[in-house]
Amino acid sequence: MDLFRAFSKPSSKDIAKERLRLILINDRCSMPQEVLEDIKEDILKVLSKYMEINYAEIDVRMTITEKVEEDPVALVANIPVKKVKYNK
Repeated sequence: MDLFRAFSKPSSKDIAKERLRLILINDRCSMPQEVLEDIKEDILKVLSKYMEINYAEIDVRMTITEKVEEDPVALVANIPVKKVKYNK
């Protein structure tokens, strides 16, 4: 490991490579809003069989995760649960 490179500015090649990577990730992440709404409805339909959900505060979105190199795109769902149903 070169200690001097750790403190130097990134080269224009590295900057361009990172920008291209982010553009490609963003392209993979883009999805029509209608499709995302359909996914959200399907998820909520399944979950509502097992729990009561606070529908007013649901947040479902596609995000870019910088921490994951292989699969940086993630579907993130924040679904507040009021109560779990115990029907057997």
